Amino acid sequence: MPENKKQATQRDPLPEGFGSLEEFWAFWDSHSTADYEDQMEDMDVNIDIHSSKVYCAVAKDLLAQLRTRARQEGMSTETLINLWLQEKAAAVA
Repeated sequence: MPENKKQATQRDPLPEGFGSLEEFWAFWDSHSTADYEDQMEDMDVNIDIHSSKVYCAVAKDLLAQLRTRARQEGMSTETLINLWLQEKAAAVA
């Protein structure tokens, strides 16, 4: 039996749901979505390629701290950074 077929039959079952974001992250940190493609649905997605985002470099050690804090707050790292920047800009203005 080919190695990839063997691995597919030995995968963990895909959970019906997750009790928390931590459980969700823990599962997908240790599993590949490629192993579960047969259980996923296709989706139509519209992407606006005319983004108004500007990208800024962030030091790796600082980014790691921000990611941890964002997970604790239940939001994306980008949202946390933007909220904090808005707060700081309002305080300075």
